[in-house]
Formats: sequence, C-alpha cells, structure tokens
Amino acid sequence: MAERKNQADLSSAEKRDFVDAILELKQQGRYDEFVTTHNAFITSDTDDADRTAHRCPSFLPWHRRFLLQFEQALQSINSSVTLPYWDWTADQTPASSLWADDFLGGDGRTEDGQVTSGPFAFADGRWPMNVRVDGRTFLRRSLGTDVSDLPSRDEVDTVLAMSTYDAPPWNSGSESFRNYIEGWQGPNLHNRVHVWVGGQMLSGASPNDPVFWLHHCFIDKLWADWQVKHPSSGYEPVTAPPGVVGLHDTMKPWNDVTPQDMLDSTKFYTYV
Repeated sequence: MAERKNQADLSSAEKRDFVDAILELKQQGRYDEFVTTHNAFITSDTDDADRTAHRCPSFLPWHRRFLLQFEQALQSINSSVTLPYWDWTADQTPASSLWADDFLGGDGRTEDGQVTSGPFAFADGRWPMNVRVDGRTFLRRSLGTDVSDLPSRDEVDTVLAMSTYDAPPWNSGSESFRNYIEGWQGPNLHNRVHVWVGGQMLSGASPNDPVFWLHHCFIDKLWADWQVKHPSSGYEPVTAPPGVVGLHDTMKPWNDVTPQDMLDSTKFYTYV
C-alpha cells in the first residue's frame, strides 16, 4: 500500500526522487498533458452549466482521480515515488521546507514573479511553460502577496465539523462541506491557498507549479479525514440534476470512473 507523507517529513532522497520524476515527465511531454486537462476544466466549469471538476460535488472525487493518475505517471518513472502533501496549516511561510532549493524552489522575484531558485527555475532550462494563459514562459510565484495568510487549523476543523457533503444548488453557492473546503463559502480553504502562492496557481494552468500536487494532496487528505469523522454522510447527490455529476455518473474526461469509485481512498494509498 502506497504511503503519502507530509512533505516536511521527506528525506533528502525522497525529495530528489520526487523532483527527478516530475522533471522526467516534463521532458517526455507527459506533464503538460495534466496542465492541459486541468486548464480545460477550469474554463468549462461554471455555476450554471455543466461542471465536473470545480464548483460542484465532484470537485473532490475528480481531483482524487486526477492525483492518482499523476501519481501513477510518476511511478512509471520511479516506482517508489508517492505524492507528498503540504500541510499549509503548519508550514505557512516562504521559509517553510517545501520552498527550499532542494525541493520546489522559492518565491518569485519582485519585478516579474519569476522563480529563480530550485529545480524549476527558468534559467535552469528544464521547466518552460508550454501550456500557459499568457506569453510568459517562466514559472511565477508571489507568496503571500495577493492574500497575506494561509488557512489555520481552527478554520480547517470548523469545515471538517460540517456533516453535509453537498447541497443544492450544487455550485459555488452551496452551504456544504464540499463548498467550504473548495473555498467559495466559509473560511476559504482550497481557493485561498492558490491565491497565496500566486503566479500560475492563480490560473487554470495551475499544475504548471508543482506545488499544485502537494496542495491538492492535502485537500484530498482532509476529505479522507472528513469521511472518517462522518461515516454516515456520503457523496451527494446520488441522482443529479442536469449539469451535475451524480454518485454513479462518469466523470469527464474519463469514461470509466464515477464518484463512487473514488470514495474509498484506502484502496489506493494511506496518509501518514
């Protein structure tokens, strides 16, 4: 059984293996396929039309499947690699270990946000932005600039206490655990972290920044924690209205994966 660890607990060798596998995926052209997929769904998911990956009940199972697919791609290069998670309730500053030069690299420079340190720095030549929303070809970050603070543990616990998975209108207006963790209502968890990192994380092409995977891995862990706390509260809706993915409906772009298939994360990995 694969174990997903807190990035703060990774050894130097585990960090190196993770980074090397990502760089190899990029070199093969396979990494950018994930960026393209995510960007397409950010563009198409709206409150009033079809929505599959964002602003909807399937936000959590869709990203669980997306992360699994990426993890499997990494493992095709190095079978020992698993996705680490970033606990942004604990590691809350640009000095945190995930921003070190031996891992994800640091903040962007003031004038243009360009990341100039670590393995994904533009000058290193191994991390061009091939799928982008503007003409800039370098990884950008602006840590803590657009929003000053990351979510706290108390805010996370408040959201984890909510017992309703999702509710009408099944979009960014819902009063529910899913919508509060996604960040359209309540203390703003997932969305706020994207804004705190800044740069590419502000766009649909957010997987251009490898921190995307560590952020969403923690979101997935929080969903797993919520499932343990609320064993009688399942995915909703079971039968969905038009534009929404029900429990047994397939989730685009896959033709063989439903939310039901993604409910039990322990079939695939455990969090430590």
